Amino acid sequence: MRIGSIIDGIERKEENRETLPVRNPYNQEKVADLALADESDLEEAVNNSFETFHSIMKTMPAHERSDILRRAADLLEEQAEDFAETIVQEAGKPITFSRAEIKRSVQVLRFSSELAKHIMGEVIPMDAAVGGENRIGIVKREPLGVVGAITPFNFPLNLSLHKIAPAIAAGNTIVFKPAEKTPITAYKLVHLFQEAGLPKGILNLLIGTGEEVGSPLVAHDKVHKISFTGSLPVGKNIRENAGFKKVTLELGSNSPNIIFDDADIHQTVTALVKGAFAFSGQVCISAQRVYVQKNVYDTFLKEYVKQTNALKIGDPKREETDIGPMINEEESKRAKRWIDDAAEKGANIETGGTRDGTILTPTIMTNVDKNMKIIGEEVFAPIVSVIPFDNEEEVIAFANDSIYGLQAGVFTKDIDRALRLADQLETGGVWINEISTYRQDNHPYGGVKQSGIGKEGVKYAIEDMTEIKFIGIKRNG
Repeated sequence: MRIGSIIDGIERKEENRETLPVRNPYNQEKVADLALADESDLEEAVNNSFETFHSIMKTMPAHERSDILRRAADLLEEQAEDFAETIVQEAGKPITFSRAEIKRSVQVLRFSSELAKHIMGEVIPMDAAVGGENRIGIVKREPLGVVGAITPFNFPLNLSLHKIAPAIAAGNTIVFKPAEKTPITAYKLVHLFQEAGLPKGILNLLIGTGEEVGSPLVAHDKVHKISFTGSLPVGKNIRENAGFKKVTLELGSNSPNIIFDDADIHQTVTALVKGAFAFSGQVCISAQRVYVQKNVYDTFLKEYVKQTNALKIGDPKREETDIGPMINEEESKRAKRWIDDAAEKGANIETGGTRDGTILTPTIMTNVDKNMKIIGEEVFAPIVSVIPFDNEEEVIAFANDSIYGLQAGVFTKDIDRALRLADQLETGGVWINEISTYRQDNHPYGGVKQSGIGKEGVKYAIEDMTEIKFIGIKRNG
C-alpha cells in the first residue's frame, strides 16, 4: 500500500517522492509506504484551504455542516471494524481498545453534528452603561479560517476527530498533519469525509515529517489556529513559533491517583490496572503515580500485583490480548532504561520490568522518589509507581509536586474529602471514584501548568475555533 497527501481532493504519491515505511509495531511487517509531502505541498495545502474557506466554507449553512458530520458518523459506524483493524496494524493497539476508540470517535462526530446548529451569540443590554440608550449590541461567533491540526499516534482517530470535527462544525477549513507512525487511519478518515459529502479543500491531508511540513504549518501566516496534541518539547516550540494565531496545546502528564483507606480496594485496583496499562501506558492521562493511604497500602499492593500478573500479553489482533507492543523498539528501550535507572537508585520492581522487542511487561514500582524519571517525567509506557501517604495534606503536596497538571483520580467514600481534594489538586480535571485515564468526549479536557493551553471536548473546542464579533446598532427612533 502506497499512500500520499490529499490536497484539494487529489492524492500526491508520485514515484519520485521520498518515502517512509509504516511498520506493524508487533511484528515489524511493513504496512504501507508513505509518499512524503514537502514544504511546497504545505504551501499548496494552506493556500487551497484558505481559498476554500472564503469561497465555500464561510458561507456554508450550519445545517449542511451538521449533515456532513452526521453522515460521517454513520459511515464510521458502518466501517468500524476496518478502522479498528487499521489501528491495530499501525499502532499496535489491542483490538478491543481499538474498537472502543472507534465508538468514541462516532460520538465526537455526532456531538459535533448537533452543536454545529447551536453556535450561539448573545444580545448585550447596551443601556446598562450611561449613554447607551437607544443602542443594541449583538455578539456573534464566526469561524477563524484555516485550522492546522497536528495529531499523535496513540489515538490516531479519536484525537484527530477532536480537532477536525469541531473545526468543521464551526465553519473552518483544516490542514491535517497526522503522526508519521499512524497515517493510514488519517488517510482513511479523509476518504470517509469525502464519501460523506465534504467538499474538496475543506480537509487537506499532509503526510510528512514535523521538520518538513509541521513547523512551516505552525508558522504560516494564512493559518489562523494550531491545535496540537503531543510532547511538551514540541508544544513549547509551537508556542514560540505560532505568532499571534490561536493555539491549543494538549501536552504531557504524570497523572496522580489517590486511594484513601475507605475506598473499595478490589474495585479500585481493577480500575487502576486498566488506568495504568491500557495501550501499554501510551495515554496522556495514564495512571502514573498511585498514592495509597498507609493502612491499606500492603493490601492494595498485593492485589495490584496479582491483577497485573493476570494480564494477557501478546498479539494485539487477538481478542484476549490486554497488552500489546509499544509504538516502536526505541520507545520500549527508553522506558526500560527509566526502569533500570530507578532500580539503580533504590526503587523496587514489584512485577514486570522486562522487555522483548517492542513489548514491555506491565511494571509496578515502589520505594520511588521524585528525582527518578518514572515520577518526575511522563513515562508514556506501562509503568506505574505506588507510593504510601499518611493524610490529606501530605498527599495533596505529593500530587501537586509536578510540572504537569492534566487529570487526577481520587478514590474515597467521603464526599467532603473528595471535594476538598478536587479544589486543591492542581490539574485541569479531577475524577472522583474514577481513574485519571477516563475521558468522555463532551467534557472540557485540558491541563494546567506545563500540561498545555486551552480545552478540547467538542463544545469547548468549537468555542476556541471561533472568534467573537461585536455588532452595535444605534436606533434613530
